[in-house]
Amino acid sequence: MSKRIFAETTELDLPISQSGACSNQCTRSREKPATLEFRNNGENNTDERDLNEESLKRQKEFRGRYLFWLAYQSIGVIYGDIGTSPLYVYSSTFSSEPSRADLLGALSLIIWTLTLIVTIKYVLIVLKADDQGQGGTFAVYSLLSRYAHIVRRDPREEMTIKMERAKTSDLNNSSKSTRSFIERSTFMKALLKIVGVAGVSLVMSDGVLTPAQSVLGAIQGLSIVKEDITSSTIIGTSCAILVLLFLIQPFGTTKIAMLFAPVVIIWLALNFCFGIFNLARHDASVLKAFSPYYAGNYLVRNKTDGWKSLGGILLAFTGVEALFADLGAFSRRAIQLSWLCFAYPCLLLAYIGQAAFISRDPSAYSNPFYNTVPPHMFYPSLVFAIAAAIVASQTMITATFQLLAQIIKLSYFPQIKTVHTSKIFHGQIYIPWANWLLMIGTIIVTAVYSNTTKLGQAYGVCVILVTFITTCMVSVVALIIWRTPWYLVLFGFLVFGSLDGLYLSSALTKVPNGAWFTLALSAILSSIFILWRFGKERQWRAEASDRISPSKLFYVRPASENEPKETLHLTHQFGAAPVSRIRGIGIFFDKSGNPVTCPTAYIHFLQKFQASPEMVVFFHMSALSVPTVAPEDRFVVSRCFGSVSGDSDHAPPPLRDYFRVVLRHGYNDEVVTRDIGAVIFEQLRGFVIRECGGPSVRSTELNITPIPSNTNNEIESAGTSSYSRKNSTPSDDQSNLARHLVASLDAAYAEQIVYVVGKEQMRIRQDPGIKGFVRGVFMGAFLWIRVNTGSKVSGWNIDVEKLVEIGFVKVV
Repeated sequence: MSKRIFAETTELDLPISQSGACSNQCTRSREKPATLEFRNNGENNTDERDLNEESLKRQKEFRGRYLFWLAYQSIGVIYGDIGTSPLYVYSSTFSSEPSRADLLGALSLIIWTLTLIVTIKYVLIVLKADDQGQGGTFAVYSLLSRYAHIVRRDPREEMTIKMERAKTSDLNNSSKSTRSFIERSTFMKALLKIVGVAGVSLVMSDGVLTPAQSVLGAIQGLSIVKEDITSSTIIGTSCAILVLLFLIQPFGTTKIAMLFAPVVIIWLALNFCFGIFNLARHDASVLKAFSPYYAGNYLVRNKTDGWKSLGGILLAFTGVEALFADLGAFSRRAIQLSWLCFAYPCLLLAYIGQAAFISRDPSAYSNPFYNTVPPHMFYPSLVFAIAAAIVASQTMITATFQLLAQIIKLSYFPQIKTVHTSKIFHGQIYIPWANWLLMIGTIIVTAVYSNTTKLGQAYGVCVILVTFITTCMVSVVALIIWRTPWYLVLFGFLVFGSLDGLYLSSALTKVPNGAWFTLALSAILSSIFILWRFGKERQWRAEASDRISPSKLFYVRPASENEPKETLHLTHQFGAAPVSRIRGIGIFFDKSGNPVTCPTAYIHFLQKFQASPEMVVFFHMSALSVPTVAPEDRFVVSRCFGSVSGDSDHAPPPLRDYFRVVLRHGYNDEVVTRDIGAVIFEQLRGFVIRECGGPSVRSTELNITPIPSNTNNEIESAGTSSYSRKNSTPSDDQSNLARHLVASLDAAYAEQIVYVVGKEQMRIRQDPGIKGFVRGVFMGAFLWIRVNTGSKVSGWNIDVEKLVEIGFVKVV
């Protein structure tokens, strides 16, 4: 049984680590007390900078064969949705046989939509608005938050975020005015937050709809060869395929993309070849549709009917929002390469070729792909059409994983298990919890809607809403971050905003007929995300009182004639009581990793019991966005600093018995193991030796017997000290000091080693009135989610007999 020391608590406050840096306190200049002479020179500043830089998440740039490999993978994941649009665009646009003028107008709209919205806006402009390699509307919001003060951050992540806010004097007038207006306006901050969250929710809602639409459409395609296929057979087969599709997600993006890419490549290549064949054989004059005159003329002539038909042409670029959202799984250059050199020309030729055929046989519009297939190619094209339609689901599944990881990072959703599936491409992830919920949702939608005609009424609204939101947010990025002249930003916004608005107004006519479902689902998701963020911000405010430095919490009273040993006392702020020492080593898990404060668990331990272990270790686990960290680079050890006799006039000196240990690990490293205490102890011993005399003080000279590591190969007892490793000949005083400190460590380790974690419960503040009631309901929902999604200490692979949980209550 684990030991439990409670102060009215029911919920565990685990040291969940975010990727982050821990600055080295030892690098700061301090006055050294007479009893301790630790080596510390300016070289440590380099160690501190290295730690900060390594802990910041950065997107790796790929070149050469890796770039082409990523481009190949992106074809299999990103272009399944937009690549299968030639199956139904013309049939969705026209309700009867089109005239030649209408056909040219529709083709012109398709050509210029793919060119302006997908190629120019998304591929060439929007993809540059990434946040350290991540894409999607929320990544744009995160990017803005690093260049402007528009968000309250998790204190644990304040050190990990690389703020790049430019000096006001470096900005042009338009950039300066825009940033100042947003930072001062509470309304604009809230609006940006809501819009960023709404963009994520809309894409996720589409993630429920797209797999159902794609797979149902693929299976319904079998009715071409088997007309008597029943509805129950179509639904059952579709659900079975969907289950299989979600079951293979744990294999990771790379393996799935390698499987799906050949299907999409062959499918797009067939469209390219069929387009050239139909263009050459039937009517090459449709190429005049490259003139935007025909697009404008189509809308002017058909008026309301032409405007409504934009809902069908909109389907030509469904999936474009996932192109940006999936950026984190690939790279900007890989997506640009695959789109510009392959997908874009293939899709253009597909639509042009179909138009050439329909111009000779207008009745072919009803099934534009199969009716325009060249002779003897029907069955091969049928096979690949069905396969490509199934593969199209992967686009939104991958996008959902990427976007969910982003909102978790910025504390808009609870920490849930995220699996990195590639050692080379660090942005490729899989989220089990999201995968299974998405599977259940798509199966329910498939069974309820039962056919693509009903689903089609709900399809497309989310896509165009996201593209409009993206246009607005990237315009702000262009002003504040890229410092683009305001007139160029205005021109771009008017062009792309007008296009988005035109399609959006047409798509909104679908809301009463089925599009309400995705909008309602996205509203629910947005509410959950904002609710969680609301609760987290109140939690951070309540926890602010626990961000206390050691020098503010306790002080060391030097030895005197009356007291032969130095003693520890709480500061006057906390009662000035003496602190008794408990024999052994206490490892206090520090979830924040803040180098200037004490872990919350230690603060409450000290306050409640006025006692402290003989040797104290503040232990923080810092997750880096790499597969693994080399054993020799994992540990950074430093000392904590306190005060002497409560003297605040001088800089706090290093404390002999207090250490801060940061364990940097990759996402494939196993870090919390049964021998973690022994490993940390070895790090402390090595640190003390290097600290007092450098490498020339040998273990044998100090009569040190190394403690053998356990069989775990993941964590090895190698580490780096934050102190100087210069070769020097230690003095006798330094050698004696090292012997004394190592002997103290050995004695404490031989006595006992205890792991201490904080267990936090929150109590809702009772406010009067309706506002207080509403706030109480929101906080109650937040706490319910928190309780049911939190990790448990029982799952840790450590000796529970050495585990102590310190309970405490916070009023929120």
